[in-house]
Amino acid sequence: MEKEQIREKLASAASMPKDVVLGASVVTILGRNEVSVENYRGIIEYTDTLIRVQTKSGQIRLTGKRLQVEYYTNDEMKITGAVHTLEFIDGRKEN
Repeated sequence: MEKEQIREKLASAASMPKDVVLGASVVTILGRNEVSVENYRGIIEYTDTLIRVQTKSGQIRLTGKRLQVEYYTNDEMKITGAVHTLEFIDGRKEN
């Protein structure tokens, strides 16, 4: 059994949130103009039309217009602007 599956089962059995046990990113989308990302590793690319964020399992890629990082801490960031797409890119694939 894969380590990730074991951790998921442990999280489930212990009634613990998966983001805590697995270090999974939490993405919250509020309408088309605000995205919150928790548990990220860093910002890879940042322009007003593209923001790429590194996570434990890959990348989150946002495209749009007038995108900006409103704030960021070690654990969370808030991105605002006209969001057109949000993609999850597997860490094992080439970009």
